[in-house]
Amino acid sequence: MNPIEPSPARRRFLDLSHTIEHGMITYRGIPAPLICDFLSREASHQHYAEGTEFHIGRIDLVANTGTYLDSPFHRFREGRDLSQLELTSLAGLDAVVVRVEGIGRRIAADAFRHLDVRNKAVLVQTGWDRHWRTDAYFEGHPFLTEDAAQWLSDSKARLVGIDSYNIDDTGDGRRPVHTILLGHGIPIVEHMTGLSHLPEGGFEFFAVPPKIRAFGTFPVRAFASIPAPG
Repeated sequence: MNPIEPSPARRRFLDLSHTIEHGMITYRGIPAPLICDFLSREASHQHYAEGTEFHIGRIDLVANTGTYLDSPFHRFREGRDLSQLELTSLAGLDAVVVRVEGIGRRIAADAFRHLDVRNKAVLVQTGWDRHWRTDAYFEGHPFLTEDAAQWLSDSKARLVGIDSYNIDDTGDGRRPVHTILLGHGIPIVEHMTGLSHLPEGGFEFFAVPPKIRAFGTFPVRAFASIPAPG
C-alpha cells in the first residue's frame, strides 16, 4: 500500500506511524495492548432494529505503545501534561529530516549543526524502523547524545522525533535527552516509521494525542503534509 495519499487541497499526506495491533510489543517489559469487543456486532442486534448493527471496541493499552508522543509530564511531575500542550506545538509544524542511517549508534550534535531548526519539528531518520516487530528492534538501537539534545534545545527546536526504539541510550538511567528536551518543553515522538519517504524539508508535521489530564504519553497518528508537485 502506498503510504502517500493524495489530497484535494493539492497536498500529499504521509503516514509516519506504526499500526497498533492486539498483542504487539513496542517496548520490552511493557505489556502488549489487549484489543477486543465491548459490544460485538452480533450482541448489538438485541439493542437495535432488524438489519442495524454496531461495533463498540475496547482496548487495554499502556501509554507507551506504537508511535507515541511524550509531553514534559512524562519526565517531570510539574511538567505540562497532554491536556496542557498547545496545538501549535503539535500540528502544522514546519519540519526537517536529519538522515543519519549508518553513522553508528551515537547521534551527536554535529549531525544537526548545518540545519536551521528554530521553531521546527526535527525528525531523525536512523532506519531502525526496519527492525519493527523483530527481536533486533530491542538491541543496539541508535540514540541521540546529551550534546545533541542540548544543541536542539539551545537552537529552539519545537519537537523532536525519531524512528528508533528510544531517543535516549537505554543503558543510561539518567535519560539525558528526555530530561533536556522535555525540560525545555519540547515534545518527543518515538517509534516513528517511513521517514525515508520524506523530503529533507518543505513540509509540515502533525502528531496530536488525545487531550488527557495527568497523562504524559500517548499514541499518535503522526503524519506529514507535503505540497504536491505541479
